[in-house]
Amino acid sequence: MFKRSRSASDTNTAKAPTSKRRKMVVAFIVVMHILGALTSVKAVMSTRTSQGAIAWAVSLNTFPYVAVPAYWGLGQSKFDGYDLLRQSEQLANSEAARRARQMLEDDQLLLVPRTPIEESHAKLLNNISRLPITSGNTAKLLVNGQETFDAILDGMETAEKYILFQFYILRDDELGQRCKEVFLKKAAEGVRVCVLYDELGSKDLSAKYVNELEAAGVQIVPFNTTQGRGNRLRLNFRNHRKIVVVDGNVAYVGGHNVGDEYLGKDPVLTPWRDTHVELRGPVVQAIQVPFVEDWNWATGNKLELNWDPERAEGGETAAACIPTGPADRLETGTLLFLHAINSAQNRLWIVSPYFIPDEQLMSALQLAALRGVDVRILIPQNPDHLHVYLSGVSYLEEAKEAGVKIYRYQPGFLHQKVWLIDDNVAAVGTANLDNRSMRLNFEVTMLIYGEEFAGEVEEMMEADFAESILATAAEYTDQSLPYRFLVRVCRLLAPIQ
Repeated sequence: MFKRSRSASDTNTAKAPTSKRRKMVVAFIVVMHILGALTSVKAVMSTRTSQGAIAWAVSLNTFPYVAVPAYWGLGQSKFDGYDLLRQSEQLANSEAARRARQMLEDDQLLLVPRTPIEESHAKLLNNISRLPITSGNTAKLLVNGQETFDAILDGMETAEKYILFQFYILRDDELGQRCKEVFLKKAAEGVRVCVLYDELGSKDLSAKYVNELEAAGVQIVPFNTTQGRGNRLRLNFRNHRKIVVVDGNVAYVGGHNVGDEYLGKDPVLTPWRDTHVELRGPVVQAIQVPFVEDWNWATGNKLELNWDPERAEGGETAAACIPTGPADRLETGTLLFLHAINSAQNRLWIVSPYFIPDEQLMSALQLAALRGVDVRILIPQNPDHLHVYLSGVSYLEEAKEAGVKIYRYQPGFLHQKVWLIDDNVAAVGTANLDNRSMRLNFEVTMLIYGEEFAGEVEEMMEADFAESILATAAEYTDQSLPYRFLVRVCRLLAPIQ
């Protein structure tokens, strides 16, 4: 047997596919580096922070194969599509929103500033949120899940015209079923029920739950940031708002989502510590504005709502609604909290489940402590997201050096988002003290003025501090090198967490 020798044509045939593959690989590498270079120009021109711009520029030019898709999916900090729709004259709810703002600017409803802090807040809020501070409201603090959802469900039972119901997380569990029963009942009575949930936050919501509500006439839709032309890769934005409004008369805003864990039924994170606020009065019309804008993005449909603000019975409280998000022309979330920190004269107490401030916020907190303000920050001892927890550890040393006191809440999990400024201003809302809430999430914060409500918040926070221990820099400095390295890596990744 003789082995057939390979002819020149056979050799050339074998080499051809290899040569073709090599050319394709080279072409792919060249194209990706070109895309990386072009994308880095966009990143440098549009990224809001210099640190972020540098990080994206370096990664896009050195390793574009991963960085290019990552940037287009996660690196954008401005939600242009939503902003264009909001500014459009064709916006289905723009006339209603404008009318609400005009009604709220009635001299009888506007707050007459009594202190320098109220005057500075009034000027700021008129510019960044276009919604003024109104007087004639009542505010009731709702501590923990049972009290919150008892109030929300009871409030929805009184609905005669409409219910607006918006949450980041909506689950088909026991609490979700309780809400569904009220939706079905009120829809059968002819009440318009509008349910809005974040598509990613509520990714586990069952189709059966949605279909049953739709069949009964309930309007239930997801907030999807990737819908529409030019938005397909907008994966990094979330609608983190939690808003309930009944007939334009009462509203509920705060940190809870719709899930059994918020009632303390998760054995790993129980007891769950969270806070909401119930509001009545002219501020309710202001709270409807971010809902109708979100609803218009999700559906394009117009909502006929009660836009006539009225003073609440016994209403002596001034309040303002500040919606913030990635569609804003300015970084309204950062500006709001920077102003809150800088306006504090004696006390600044902050409760947040996550403590990952950017350089501006950290410097403002340090400066407040250095000028003698009692700066305390309460965060959980037990994490729900380990990488976020580790990111926060890296700030302990910086905080301690300036006199910022950080406490760790010991029981269960702490999820509330509450601020107390001096003795007469409190904030309750949905925004965490991290980059995601400041720049990437749609959030809503209620600012409530007056010593009475601030006193209730102080009492609540003192009870929480009593169940906490003072964190020390040793949590970071005394740990092993691998642990400290991991902490720093998590901090570097914080902007996209």
